[in-house]
Amino acid sequence: MAAAASTESRNQASIPPYMKAVSGSLGGVVEACCLQPIDVIKTRLQLDRGGVYKGIAHCGSTVVRTEGVRALWKGLTPFATHLTLKYTLRMGSNAMFQTAFKDSETGKLSNRDRFLSGFGAGVLEALAIVTPFEVVKIRLQQQKGLSPELFKYKGPIHCARTIVREESILGLWSGAAPTVMRNGTNQAVMFTAKNAFDVLLWNKHEGDGKVLQPWQSMVSGFLAGTAGPFCTGPFDVVKTRLMAQSRDSEGGVKYKGMVHAIRTIHAEEGLLALWRGLLPRLMRIPPGQAIMWAVADQVTGLYEKRYLLNAPL
Repeated sequence: MAAAASTESRNQASIPPYMKAVSGSLGGVVEACCLQPIDVIKTRLQLDRGGVYKGIAHCGSTVVRTEGVRALWKGLTPFATHLTLKYTLRMGSNAMFQTAFKDSETGKLSNRDRFLSGFGAGVLEALAIVTPFEVVKIRLQQQKGLSPELFKYKGPIHCARTIVREESILGLWSGAAPTVMRNGTNQAVMFTAKNAFDVLLWNKHEGDGKVLQPWQSMVSGFLAGTAGPFCTGPFDVVKTRLMAQSRDSEGGVKYKGMVHAIRTIHAEEGLLALWRGLLPRLMRIPPGQAIMWAVADQVTGLYEKRYLLNAPL
């Protein structure tokens, strides 16, 4: 009886998925506003086949000089919306997967199940949210110039409608395969690593009522966000190329799919081209995770402190 009550209390001590979803949405808004310029630079570098930009600093200064400072926040509306929805779904679905995978007797979650929960959350967010939003964002970001009236796409809604009209609804899911691989792998690694760093560095366990300081969350989030870009660089480059391309006058496209794009880029531009934009990704993703987790951990930590503090560990 006592063991059963202890197990039930442990299970009740878990943070509910809706609180994880709320914490992720708030973190997404803050992250988007802070890091949008780096994302614009990353996209421009990945689409730069002619070597116009000499590096991150040159790309950023060129954009500011030729298009104005506000150009560094091109695509902010779809980016912020997409990040908010993405983190809401990511954090909420990951919590639901973890609840399903938890041992019914002990209430514990193995590292393997934590990894699978993260991968499942990444795949779900890639198909439901990330792909269509990133297609619109990248189409907007690749437009160059100071005269908006000359742009093909006038804004996020107009861009989405134009893509659907010219390429069908499936055009919004261009690059879905590499996006699924990128996000699934990223989130599997990130959730596993974040938990490990919290335990290793701060002795923080979920449900213990301990609220990490924002700087502690930022350290754990930053470290957890570093591995993914190295592993998923080729998927990110291919994703960007597939999303950026539109059909020519004959209805054809250069890249026929993920595998064909990888082969074509490798043959035409060399192996390292598959990791193009890696440095701005490293400048964006780890700091982005640091910012997001600093906000999310405060929200969930306060929930733990108020509602779970007296729960048995």
